[in-house]
Parts: sequence; C-alpha cells; structure tokens
Amino acid sequence: MNIRHDPDDATPDGGEPLRHVRKPLPHDSARRHVQGSADYIDDVREPQGTLHIAIGLSPKARGTIRGLDLAAVRAHPGVVRVLTAADVPGENDVSPAAGDDPMFATDRVAFHGQALFAVLAETRDAARRAAAKAVVTIDEERPSVTIEDALARAETVLPDYGFGRGEVEPALAAAPHRLEASIRIGGQEHFYLEGQAALATPGEEGDIHVLSSTQHPTEVQHVIARVLGLPDAFVTCEVRRMGGGFGGKESQATQWAAIAALGAHLTRRPCKVRLDRDDDFVLTGKRHDFRSDFRVGFDAEGVIAGFAVTHNARCGCSADLSQGVVDRTMFHSDNSYYLPAVRIDTRRLLTNTVSNTAFRGFGGPQGMLMIEHVMDRIAWATGRDPLDVRYANLYRPGRDVTPYGQAVEETDTLRALVETLERTSEYRTRRAGIAAFNARSKVLKKGISLTPVKFGISFTLMHLNQAGALVHVYQDGSVHLNHGGTEMGQGLYQKIAQVVAEEFGIAIERVRITATSTGKVPNTAPTAASSGTDLNGMAAKIAAGTIKARMAARAAERFGVSPEEVAFRDDRVFAGNESLTFGDLARDCVMHRVHLSEAGFYRTPTISWDRAKAEGRPFLYFAFGAACSEVLVDTLTGEYKVTRVDILHDVGRPINPAIDIGQIEGGFVQGMGWLTTEELVYDTGTGRLRTHAPSTYKIPVASDVPEDFRVALFPNANRQETIYRSKAVGEPPVMLANSVFCALADAVHALAPGEPVPLDAPATPEAVLRACEALRGNPLPPRDVG
Repeated sequence: MNIRHDPDDATPDGGEPLRHVRKPLPHDSARRHVQGSADYIDDVREPQGTLHIAIGLSPKARGTIRGLDLAAVRAHPGVVRVLTAADVPGENDVSPAAGDDPMFATDRVAFHGQALFAVLAETRDAARRAAAKAVVTIDEERPSVTIEDALARAETVLPDYGFGRGEVEPALAAAPHRLEASIRIGGQEHFYLEGQAALATPGEEGDIHVLSSTQHPTEVQHVIARVLGLPDAFVTCEVRRMGGGFGGKESQATQWAAIAALGAHLTRRPCKVRLDRDDDFVLTGKRHDFRSDFRVGFDAEGVIAGFAVTHNARCGCSADLSQGVVDRTMFHSDNSYYLPAVRIDTRRLLTNTVSNTAFRGFGGPQGMLMIEHVMDRIAWATGRDPLDVRYANLYRPGRDVTPYGQAVEETDTLRALVETLERTSEYRTRRAGIAAFNARSKVLKKGISLTPVKFGISFTLMHLNQAGALVHVYQDGSVHLNHGGTEMGQGLYQKIAQVVAEEFGIAIERVRITATSTGKVPNTAPTAASSGTDLNGMAAKIAAGTIKARMAARAAERFGVSPEEVAFRDDRVFAGNESLTFGDLARDCVMHRVHLSEAGFYRTPTISWDRAKAEGRPFLYFAFGAACSEVLVDTLTGEYKVTRVDILHDVGRPINPAIDIGQIEGGFVQGMGWLTTEELVYDTGTGRLRTHAPSTYKIPVASDVPEDFRVALFPNANRQETIYRSKAVGEPPVMLANSVFCALADAVHALAPGEPVPLDAPATPEAVLRACEALRGNPLPPRDVG
C-alpha cells in the first residue's frame, strides 16, 4: 500500500514544517492493545460490594403482557433486588427523542427478547440463573417481521418523507429505455469486540458516576437523569475507550447504563451490567435493511433522464435514529451521479424486531448500493461497460447539483480520482482478460467492478455540529487534553493529541490524553457522522491557540518584543534573540498570573438544512473514494473469492496517514462483510433472531481479506477550512465495498450476458448460487425466513 500526500509538510500558511501533523504516528493505545493491558469497562477493578445485572427477556415478539411472576427470581440465592418499570422514579424511557423506547416493557411487548426486568445479584452467574426463572404470560399476536408484513399492516415508526426535483414521470415516459426493479439490502450486526457494558457508582446527595461504553456520553448522562428524575448535573458519564462501536453505541448504550444507574441509585451500591454476546445480539439494533423499488429512464449511452425510488426501510419496533438514518439514505441515493429529474421517497416501517439504529455510514451505504445496482442494470441493458455508464452519469460542471439542492464543488476531484484508479488498477486490461477467461471457463467465472464514493460530511441534525475541548497547561509545561469525542479504536485521541502538540510546538509525549467526561466538556455531540476529528480537532486547536496567545503575550512582555515575534517550536519558545523551554515559560506565566486553561468551542460553519422545505446545504464537504474489486466465482456452488482490491481514497491532507489507511482497510472489510457473509435471519413466524452468535453469524476473518489489497491516498487538500485541511475518513470507506457486490454480479452476469442478475445483498454463497441458477433457468425454491 502507498501513502501519498503533498510533497512538503509545511503549515497551510507556509510557516515552519509540521512536527506531528501528517506524520504516521501509532495509535495512542496500540502497545496496550497488543499487550492486553488497555482497560475496558470489564477490566476496571470493581468497587467493593458491586452488584451484577442480568436482563429478563420477553419470550414473544408481539402481544399484551398478562402476567410477570418474579417470585422465583427474587428467591434465587444471591439476588439482592429485581428491577421493573414500577421502580423507575423518573420516566421509563431510554429513547433518543421520540419517547417510544421503554427501558422495561410494561403493558405490551414489541420484539422477541425485549427487556422486561433486571436482576441485581452478588454474582453475574446468580443474576443470569435467576433471570431464567421468571414466569411470563403474554397474549401473543402474529408479529410483523418482514418489510411486506409492515406494508400490509401499514405500520410505520415515522411519517413517510420524500424530496426530489424536476418532472419525473414525463422524463421516464420520454426516455428511450426504461427499467423497473427492486433490490433487497440486508442489515448488519455491529459485532463490536467489547459488548455493551456499564458500571454505575452512587455518590453523595444522589449523584451518579457511570463508566459507559458509549459513543454519546452526553446522551447517556441525559437519559440517566431522565430515568432517575434528576438534573443532568447530578450525573457524570465517563468513557476512556470502547472496544468498537460502529454506531451501535451511539443511542443504544443508554439503556444498559440507565439500568445500572437505577440499580446503583436504589441500592446505594455499585452496579455493573455486561451483556453477553447472545443477549447483545438480541437486545440491540442493527443496520437498517431495505427493499428499494426503483424506476429509471435512460438513453443508449446509459445517461439517466429520470429516476424514481422508494426506500422501504425496516426500522424495527421504535423510531430510535431512523429519521436521520433513512434521511441519509436519501441524501446518498445519487452517490456520485447526476440525476436530472428525480424523486426519492421513503417509508419507515414498524416491525416487531429490535429497533434498528446507527451503523457506520448511517444509511448512506444502502442508498449508494441501490444506485450502483442501477448503474449495472443500465449497463446490462445497453451492452456497455459498467464503468463507462458510471462515467456517463458522473457529476461534472453544469451537472453538479444534488437532488436536495447542494452543489458538488469538487467534481474535478471526483473524476480525477476515478480516472487515476482506472489507470493504476489496470481496469481496461484486466476487463479484457476477464472476458477471455470467462469465454473459455464454463464453471468458474471472474468479475470486476470499479465504483466511486461521494459521502457527505456533517450531521444532518444541525445542532449536533458542535464540539468542545478543555486544555490545561501545567507549570512544568505538561498539557492535559480533554474533549467531547470518544475513542472506539479509530485513533481519534491520537489525532487530537497531534493537533495540540503541534499547536504548542512540544513533544507529543508531553500531552496527556484523558478520558472523555461530561464533567469536563458538557453538551457534546456523539462521536459519529465521521466528524470526530473535524469537530473536536478544531475545538482543541482553538483552546490551545488561545492559551498559546496568552503565553506569547507574556513572552513578548518579558523579552521586549511583539507577540508576532514569538515562536513555539522544538519544545522551546523563541522571542527575538532569546529563547527558553516551553516549561520555563509555563512556570513564568503562572508566576505572573497568566491563565493557562481554556475551553475551546467549534461549530461547523455554512451548513443548513430545512427538512420541511427539503432545501439547504446539509454537508460541509464531500469525501471521495473509489475501489476496483476482482472476484472469482464457482457458479455450481456459489462459493467465491475476492482476489484483488485496489483503493484510492481522498482524505484531504491527512493528520495521520497511517491511522487513515487503517480506517480505509477496516471500513472496506466491514463493508465487504455486510455485502457478502453477514446475514441476519429472523423466524418469520415468531420474530426470533436465528443468527444470534458467531456460530450462525459470519463476520469477515483474516482469510477473507484479499491477499492482493492495494490502498493509496489521493493527494488533495480540503477546500473547506477543516482542521489542517484534512477530510473525514471513518465512514466513507465502508461504501468502497460496493465494488465487491458489483463484481460478484458481474461474474454471475457472464452466465447470460445481457440478462439482469437477480442478486440481493448480502451476496452470500447461497444467494450467488440462487442467482446463477436463475440465469440458467433453474430457480431455487424461496426461503421461509425474513
């Protein structure tokens, strides 16, 4: 793999070369990760008297609760207390906003496994054994499990919503060629290595301190306060690190932290909850799955004239974050392509399954996969190379406005990136070789696809686009750093430390990274939407810059120069012909009563979104990328192998190129898992999740990573004034994996050139075999699961 960026490391204003920023420094906890010494919540030494919590689950997916007999649960040895909704002093609600997520079900159950009660016991084993003794009586009703179930019942969690532009129906009618089809896009389990966990400790006068594995400490604080009927200031949430989050701990860590807090509040003893893997699968939401129904009109060159799509999203039993998730699906239904006349509609369907939630990409991957499938369908219908169809529709000057009205300001970057990857991946040469191979091979077929990514960066819920940071400089010159972002393995803490060390001109070892805490930085946004570095990096830089300016003023006063003549570099401060160490200046500032602490604040500029009018600029900028994937398929079994992947990705001018490449690799493999091996299977009769453990749910493993895996960074400074002109990297790489799905469809297409490939996601070997047999005229019988 290659790291390619600007040839010099000068600062944006042409000043001294950068010392830390743009350097491939290791993750701050890398050594501890490898040694196993990085502490997660389950590693923290438990306070004396800690109680352990197990959750009592509903045995039915839909119905009215007629009886909940917990006598045997309470009588089990070691049980101290059993919690139900009746024990909640505040509101029995753990939802982000809609008020439709009870912490414990009361009158009705809405999905198989829903939390009914919690057991507090002296040991985790005693709590789990006791929870199994509950006698639950439910008047069961037939659950809605599939998208078709929800459509038949006309049940939704939110109102339908749509936007578009132009006259779609006339454009479709006038187009020389038209297609109408659907694609099903499956969900995905987060499968973070560290499951949901929380440890709550009671304090004085009702205070609660919670260690939570959450991406959103402020929401955990707020929900706990709501449940306990306390002011927010009485609750402190702290997060040092998570063992992965991927969106699954943005809103859905709150319930377990709130249950632990309720237990601590009522018993005055520390309480800890750690869901085991099976319960975590059952109790927490997934990536939303979709059935996207589309109509498209186009000409002989494959250029789209009119496009209409309805995204039917399975949201589960409550709203959770489905408004934002499905809205982002809409925002990315164009991906990198101009749609002249377009209508994008959505239905947010209620099903009796666990409430689906945020997942890396936050709805964008589903919208992008849909339009990439459309590009392939057009290519098959016109007989053109799929890449040429993509080029024909790619955003360009004059055709550069999205369906929601935002201009794509870097169409030149997008095209240059795709053309560069086409060349470096040798796409045309390999395409010709694959055609020759497929002509002589009856059973094994190869496929190749090159797909672009255009991903909008910012929260579309406007108030979330803000961040705070707290920086202290101590009198010995060491620096304490805290901000609202959370570390889930993505390297955010390291990047922000690099920014602060760069600002002060000191060694990064002098910057102490501390746990995120609502007691230090309040009212923060979640670490999500790929905006962690953009927001928190700017806030930290602003805080450090303010302190630096005060220190410069003191140095200028001491040495008789102007503040503009003071420079911070190489752990020293230079003022005219004089210099001293950074620590000496810090000590001098303390002696002269100069304030060396600052709370920095940043809000994303220029963005806006009026959802009712469907107009504005929801994204500060777009991140771009492209991937070329090649696969080999056994058409008699459906088995396949990804043989080579080439990726070129735009991260602007990276703060840490090594961490960014790690994010690109990991995001791609996670996306590949979503589109190939990871399949959520529900029993359509009972709503029970069948794939609830590693034995039945297959995430990618090391052997699934392509042996020939080439990753390069595209040299491109962000045109927006982001932190050091970098671009976000957390989510966009997931959608690079669309190239794998399209390559699999390309390989199957070789069985019957010109015919559409009936392949849905995930393209498991079984799904690939079904598509192969359908093209051979031997359709397999339908499955009986949702």
